[in-house]
Parts: sequence; C-alpha cells; structure tokens
Amino acid sequence: MATTGPDETPARPADRRDGGAGAVWLREDPDRTRRAAPLTRERIVEAAVALLDEHGIGGLTMRRLAERLVVTPTALYWHVKTKDDVLDLALDQIFGEVPLPTARGDWRDDIRMLTSTWRTVLLRHPWAASLIGRPMLGPNVLSCTEFLQSTLVRGGLTGVRLAVVTRMLANFVIGAALTDATWRQIDDPGARAGARRHITSNPARYPTLAASGHLDESRWVDEDLFVRGIDVILAAPASDPV
Repeated sequence: MATTGPDETPARPADRRDGGAGAVWLREDPDRTRRAAPLTRERIVEAAVALLDEHGIGGLTMRRLAERLVVTPTALYWHVKTKDDVLDLALDQIFGEVPLPTARGDWRDDIRMLTSTWRTVLLRHPWAASLIGRPMLGPNVLSCTEFLQSTLVRGGLTGVRLAVVTRMLANFVIGAALTDATWRQIDDPGARAGARRHITSNPARYPTLAASGHLDESRWVDEDLFVRGIDVILAAPASDPV
C-alpha cells in the first residue's frame, strides 16, 4: 500500500526491473529528490544531534527523528539498526567539534587546550556527557584519544602511568562537564545560591564546607576550577610510582 508524507504525491507502483517488492527504500524518487536531499547516515546524525540538543536523550525517538527528516521510520533502518546506533554516531559527531591543537613546546599546554575545548563542546551538547562510558570507537573519539595519549607520551608518561593519567583526565573532563551542565539546566537560577545559603546557615553541621566557599559562584568560577583541576592532575612528576 502506497504511503505519502506531507505534501507528497502517492508513490508510484514498484518497477520489477528496479528490484520489485521491498526495494522501494533503495530507489530514488525523482520527484522527491527535487524537494529534499537523499536520506544518508550523515543527514540522520545531523538531525539526531539537533533533536538531542533540543530535547535531550529522552526526547530522541526513531519516530521523531523520522519526522524531522520527513521520512518514514522504516527508511531510517536502511542506515542504522537501533537508537543506540544513532546515539553512538551522534556522540562521535560532536567529538569532531573538538579541534586538536597543533603540538607546541610545552606538552601540558596542549593538554590544557584539548581538555578545555572538550569541556566546551560537552557543555554545548549537555546530553553528551551522560553517554560517555559506552564503547567509543568512532573516528573522532579515537582521534581525540590518540592526541591525548601521544601528548602524554611526549611528556614522558608510559605504561600504567599513561593509562592512569589518561583515565584521570577523561573522567575529570566528563565529570566536570556533566556537573556544570546539570546546574545550567536547573530552571531556578538561584538554586546554587540557595544550596550555599543552606550550608552557611548550618556552620556547626558543615564547618569545612561553610569556610571553604563550597558552591560559592562569586568565589569559585567553574571554568577556573576546571583549569586548576587539570593542572593538579598534570603536576605530579612522570617518574612518581603509581
């Protein structure tokens, strides 16, 4: 049975010379091609990232993605098998937004630049940090990881120390981005200030937190804390035993 989308004419009967029944999704409709670009994995990923930015992970469904692309959900499955495929592709796509620095004299400067831009990209796409932890084998993810490790090797790290510091840096970036993005998504802009007031109004219960300025935005800026945290991780000499 032929189906139509918005403002579309009914699909023409299948031509057996083009593959017969079931091959409709493999054939280009000349009329449709003039109105919209052919469906490709690249278009699917682009639309998925836009939906994730607008609605988060819970708002991404294959049906909604198909509607965004003005295709049927069935058409998507010629290019991806599951929603998990889409999430993996979308995650790798945003890693392509992380520019890899040109290697400079101080390897630590390269690490600072990479991790700062990585955090910026994760904050631009606040859904992404919660997905990291899935097996990440996409080309953009692997390129970032290769640059990270090769820079650490340039700084003298090898073996288990290389593995440990790689994980520490990655976990720190992901955790900082997830925490910062969560605070930014809270509807009440005074939520952090309210939490700070709760701490300072109970100094007997939280003496260290009250004195240290915990959650005090006027005293500790997230970006500054992040940069200082990277410096702490990089401060230990490469020769120290793990």
